[in-house]
Amino acid sequence: MRFIPAKVRNVLAYLLIFGLLAGVYALPPDTSLAEVRKSGLLRVCMPPSYPPLVTGNPQAPGIDVELVSALAKKLGLRLVVSLNQAMGVDFNPRNWRVTRAQCEVLAGGVVASPVTKSFLETSPSYAQTGWALVVPKSPGSVERRRVAVLAGISGLDRLALSRYLRAQGAEVTIAPTAAEFVQGLRAGRFDIGVTERLSAGQIAAREGWSVEWAPAELPRYPVVLGLWKGDLTLKRAIVDSLETLAREGEVAQIIARYTGDGRTAHRRGAPDLLLASSAENNP
Repeated sequence: MRFIPAKVRNVLAYLLIFGLLAGVYALPPDTSLAEVRKSGLLRVCMPPSYPPLVTGNPQAPGIDVELVSALAKKLGLRLVVSLNQAMGVDFNPRNWRVTRAQCEVLAGGVVASPVTKSFLETSPSYAQTGWALVVPKSPGSVERRRVAVLAGISGLDRLALSRYLRAQGAEVTIAPTAAEFVQGLRAGRFDIGVTERLSAGQIAAREGWSVEWAPAELPRYPVVLGLWKGDLTLKRAIVDSLETLAREGEVAQIIARYTGDGRTAHRRGAPDLLLASSAENNP
C-alpha cells in the first residue's frame, strides 16, 4: 500500500472541500417563482370535497379555496385548480399521485406531519385538525355516553379513535352522512358527536352548539399548504404573502366565514389560527 504524506493528505482534503463548495455554487438557481410568474398561473391541486376546506360550492368554495385565491391575487397570478380524487382520503401525500406537471401547490387537507415534510415543503400552519367533540348540551365527556361518529373522508386515525371510545365505554353509532349526524344530535338520539375538527367547528357554529378538542392521546395536525422540495423562491413568496394576509386579518375572516362569527369564534368552535413566524418555517 502506497503511503501518502500527511501534508499531501491535507491538501487533498482541502481540494475536496473546495470542490464540493464550487459544485454547490455551480448548481442551477431555483427558478420556481420566475417560472410561475412567466406563466401567470398558480396551479393548485386539491380534493373535490373536504368541507370546510373544499366544498364544491361556488358561492362558498371552502377555506383553502378562498385562501389560495387570495394568495394568487396577492402574487398577481391567476388561480388554476386541479381536482385530485385521492387527496383527503389519507394524510400521506405519497399516495396522492400528484406531480409537478399538475401543480405547484397542494391544498385542501395537507398536514405538516413527518411523512408530509419528508416529501414536500410546507407553508406556515393556519389551522389545526384532529378529532373533536360536538356537544349540543351537556359537558363534553364521552364516558358511557351515546356517541355519533362522522368519519367523513378525513384521513384521521380511526383505529385510535375506536380504541379510545371503547376504553371510555361509549355506545358508538357511525353516522353515514353529516345530515344524519346533525339530525341525531338535534333529536337527542346521541349525547355527543365526534368528527374532524374543522367540520365540527362548522357544524357547531351553524347549530349554536359547542365544540371541544378530543383528548390529547388523539393527535392533532397543523393544516398547511404543500410545495415541492427545492421550490424555495416560490415558497418564500407564498410564506410572505400568507403572513401579509394574516396581518391584514383576511385569513381570520376566511376561517370565520366557515366556522362562525369572528367575535364569537372561540366560544362557538372556530379553529385556532396558527400562523407561525417566517423564521420557523423559511429555510
